[in-house]
Amino acid sequence: MKDYSTKDIRNVVLLGSTKSGKTTLSEAMLFEGKVIDRRGTVEDKNTVSDTDELEKQNQRSIYATPLYAEFMGSKINFIDAPGADDFIAGAYEGLKVCESGVLVINGQQGVEVGTQNFVRLAGDHKLPLVIAVNQLDAEKADWDNVKASIKEALGGKTVDIQFPVNAGTSFDSFVDVLTMKCYKFKDANGTREDMEIPAGLADQAEMARQELIEKAAEYDDALMEKFFEEGTLSQEEIERGLAEGVKRGELYPIFCVSAKKDIGVKRLMEFVKNVAPAPEVKEGGPASLFIYKNDVEQHLGEVSYFKVMSGSITSGLDLEDPASGNKERLSAIYAVAGDKKIAVNALQAGDFGCAVKLKNGKCNTTLSAPGSGIKYDKIEFPEPKYRCAIKAKVQQDEAKLGEALNKIAAQDPTVIVEYSKELRQTILSGQGEQHINVVKWRLNNEFKLDVELFAPKVPYRETITKVATATYRHKKQSGGAGQFGEVAMLICPIVEGVDFTNKFKIDGKDTELKVKNRQEFDLPWGGKLEFVNCVVGGAIDESFMPAILKGINDKMSEGPLTGSYARDIRVYIYDGKMHPVDSKEIAFILAARNAFKEAFRKAGPKIMEPIYNLEVLTPGEYMGACMSDLQNRRAIIEGMGTDKGFSVLKARVPLAELYKYSTTLSSLTSGSATFKMSFADYQAVPADVQTKLLAEYAAQEEEE
Repeated sequence: MKDYSTKDIRNVVLLGSTKSGKTTLSEAMLFEGKVIDRRGTVEDKNTVSDTDELEKQNQRSIYATPLYAEFMGSKINFIDAPGADDFIAGAYEGLKVCESGVLVINGQQGVEVGTQNFVRLAGDHKLPLVIAVNQLDAEKADWDNVKASIKEALGGKTVDIQFPVNAGTSFDSFVDVLTMKCYKFKDANGTREDMEIPAGLADQAEMARQELIEKAAEYDDALMEKFFEEGTLSQEEIERGLAEGVKRGELYPIFCVSAKKDIGVKRLMEFVKNVAPAPEVKEGGPASLFIYKNDVEQHLGEVSYFKVMSGSITSGLDLEDPASGNKERLSAIYAVAGDKKIAVNALQAGDFGCAVKLKNGKCNTTLSAPGSGIKYDKIEFPEPKYRCAIKAKVQQDEAKLGEALNKIAAQDPTVIVEYSKELRQTILSGQGEQHINVVKWRLNNEFKLDVELFAPKVPYRETITKVATATYRHKKQSGGAGQFGEVAMLICPIVEGVDFTNKFKIDGKDTELKVKNRQEFDLPWGGKLEFVNCVVGGAIDESFMPAILKGINDKMSEGPLTGSYARDIRVYIYDGKMHPVDSKEIAFILAARNAFKEAFRKAGPKIMEPIYNLEVLTPGEYMGACMSDLQNRRAIIEGMGTDKGFSVLKARVPLAELYKYSTTLSSLTSGSATFKMSFADYQAVPADVQTKLLAEYAAQEEEE
C-alpha cells in the first residue's frame, strides 16, 4: 500500500438510523476503492463490516468497523457505525477520530428520531456532515417527502448537490448540479454514462445550480466578490466555498444514492475527497497515536485500532503510555478493512491503523514518543440507560463470571460492571436491553457461562424529619474486666437553608447545649453527617469521641429502617457516663450504635429514593402513550415541547420505576423514540411505598 501524506487522507464516519443502509454503502465504497472485487449483502451475511455472529443473525451492525478505500490518489478511511441506540458506542468512537461524517438517510422514511440524534451528536462534536439519501431505488422512495423532512430538521443549512430523475424501482439516473451533468447507471456495479441534462429538467437544474453557487459564495469573500461581478463560479471555486461551509458545520450538501446498486457512490466519494476536511493533526514532531477501539479477534488475539495523531508511526517503533509510563513496542502495524489487515511499514499523521497484542492497548489510551508527555482527551461515552443485576446460575462460576464481564467491558466501554457493596449485587449497565442481551449471548456462547439477569435492588437512602433523643448504656460483666459505656445523644435533620442551632427542648425543658467541637463529613454515598460534641464536666473522656463517631458511622452505613445508607443527620453528644476500669472503645462504639438506632426510629424516619431526569424524543403520534406510561411510573411531567418535527417530553422519574423502560418505550413507539436519563437527587418515597419497603425488609430479615 502507498504511504499517504496527511493532505491526501480523509476520515469519515457513516452515521444514520438502523436500516438506512450504512453497511451496504460501505460495501459499495470498498468496491469503488478496489478493496473488494465483489460486494456482499446484509441478507447474504457476507459483508466486510458485519462479521460478528450476532451481527449476521440480526442483520444489523453491533460494533463499529474501520474500513478504507484508496480512491483517486487519496485514502478515505471510514467507520461503519451502528445505527441502533443500544450500540451507540461505535458512533462515539467514530466521532472522536473522524473529521467529517456521511449522514445516511433512508429514502423511504426520511428523517427519523435516530437521524436527529446523530445530527445532535455531530453538532456536539463539531463534526461536519454530508447527507446521502439512500434507497432511492425502493418502491416507497419519496424524494420530496425526504427533502421536506430534512429541511424541517436542518432548516436552511442544506443545499442540493443532486436530485433524482426517477426515484422508485426504476431509479437509475440523477442530475448533479455541481458538475452540471446527468449520470445514468447501466448496471448494479456502478457503471455510469455521463449525459447532458434532459431538456425537461434543465430549468430545475439551473435553479438548483444558482442556489448552490450562492451558498458556496457565502463562505469566502473573494468568491462572493467574483459572484457579484460575473454571476457565476467554476466547479473548483464552488467546491472551495462548500468546503468552508461544510467545515464550519453550517452547510449540509445532499446526495442521491442507491448503495445496493452502487448508484451515486463514486460521486459521493469524489466529493468527500475534494471537499471534506483533511485531518487536523501535527505532521512533524514526536510520534503519537490514540487508541479509539479495541477488540479480541480469532487467530489474532487483542487488536487495538488507532489514529496517528502526530509524526509518523512505523513498525518496530517504541512508544510509551504517558499515563502509566509503561513502554510499548509496535512490532507490526496494519491498514484495516474489517477482518482484512494489510501490513504496512509506516502510517502518517491522520491515518488509521491497528496493532495486535499490545500490553497498553485498551480504548482511550494514548501512546506517544517516550518523554514527549503527549496525551489526548478520552472519548466521553454516554451514561447507561439500562441496569440489571447479574449472577452465575452455578455459584462456583461467580469468579469466572467476573473475569468474563471485565473482558467484555474492556472491549465495550458502554458496558459497565460494578459490584455494589451496598446492594450486595453485581450490577450490569448498558445502553438498553438489546445491548445487555448481547453481553448475555457472549457469556453463554464465548465464555460458556449460564447466567441469570434480574431486576436490581434500588439504592435507597434513609433520613429523619424531626428532633429526637436517646440514651443507651452498654454494660457487660463476665468475670474479670467488663465493658461499660453510656451515650446520650440528640439527632436532627440537616436541611438546606436552615441554620445550625444548639437550642432544643430535652425531656420537656428548654436546653442550650454547649458546643465544644463540631465536625462535618461528606458521606461517600451522598449527603452529610455533622458530629457535635457537647459533653461538659468530663462525663465522657475526649478520647472516646472517635469511638462514638465510629458507632454512628457504622449504623449510618446500614440504616435502621431497611439497611440502606442514612444521610443528612446532625448528631449532638450531650451527656453520658464512663467507668474508670471497664470503659473501652468497643463499649462506646456499641452504645453509640444503639443510641443512634433508637433515636433514629423516634425522629420521623423516611426512606428516600433516587430520582432521575428523563428526556424522551418521540414522533408526535406516540406522545400520549409515552406520557400515560410515565404517569403510571410515578413520574412528574416537567415539560413538553417540539424539536424539529419531533415531540419532547421531560419528566422526573423514580429509578425504581425505570427497570426495562427502554424496552417499553421501544414497544410503545415501534422503535422510533429514544431517551436519555441522568441522576437528579433523592426524594422521600410516598407513604404506601415506604410501608411496602418496610414489610419487604422485615420479611427478608426473618428469612435470613
